[in-house]
Amino acid sequence: MGDPIHILITGGAGQVGLELQAAAWPEGVVLHAPTRAELDLGDAASVRAAFAATPFAAVINSGAHTAVDKAESEVAAAFAANAMGPAVLADATREAGIPLIQVSTDYVFDGSKDGVYVETDPVGPLGVYGASKLAGELAVCAGNPRSVVLRTAWVLSVHRANFLKTMLRLAADRPAVRVVGDQHGCPTSARDIAAALKTITLRMIPDDGAPTGVYHFVNSGETTWAGLASDIFALSAASGGPSATVEAIASSDYPTPARRPTNSRLSTDKLTRDYAIAPRPWQAAVAEIVDALQAERTAA
Repeated sequence: MGDPIHILITGGAGQVGLELQAAAWPEGVVLHAPTRAELDLGDAASVRAAFAATPFAAVINSGAHTAVDKAESEVAAAFAANAMGPAVLADATREAGIPLIQVSTDYVFDGSKDGVYVETDPVGPLGVYGASKLAGELAVCAGNPRSVVLRTAWVLSVHRANFLKTMLRLAADRPAVRVVGDQHGCPTSARDIAAALKTITLRMIPDDGAPTGVYHFVNSGETTWAGLASDIFALSAASGGPSATVEAIASSDYPTPARRPTNSRLSTDKLTRDYAIAPRPWQAAVAEIVDALQAERTAA
């Protein structure tokens, strides 16, 4: 056996971070997922100390201030986590000569395009969250030439709070739910995002010439939030879980502090071309999560 390959995962307690830790990595890979108390990305000295203590081969930054509505009133906190943190990591990874893989979001777009977004489309975030994540992208791409930014959207999993789990919780208490039906996007499994990040990282570590830059990853296909809710309830009902009828409403009927893009559809063609990653349909990904949650309920 050769020397261990140490990979730093930030945001280890989030949906993607937890799936990264649960993934099957090759023998010899050692994952490090420190808590915020153990590693403060906003503190360059804290990051330097972590890098001095461990010879990391790569960093995957899946940490973020993801409370989209709260970000509108927590501007400094959002930019500290989503822009300054990646900037510090870009400096540290560049100095160490290792790759940085940064998770980003569809919220960098304004949603006005008629069709799927490609990586080169103009950005135009509608709120603080998207603006802070875009600033993080720019910091990573400018700060470390060996970096990949992976934008994703509509993240779902068995972990943490997310739309799928919220729908099942609401269905347990009420016969009908009102869900926005005029926002279009690609539901995406955190497990599948983690698998894509693993593939990218393992290629970038030994390959100085591996493709870099901005990429999109979402599960294939598209729907609306109302369409996704209907699918979730149909799957849940089929396995004896909670279900409800869905009333599709307009975004204007459900005002929030932060505006959401009406179109969050992302093209994954570039990722497939450069990294041979072909996302599965969102319906299969959602079914897997619903089944896992139902199994948890049955076991309990």
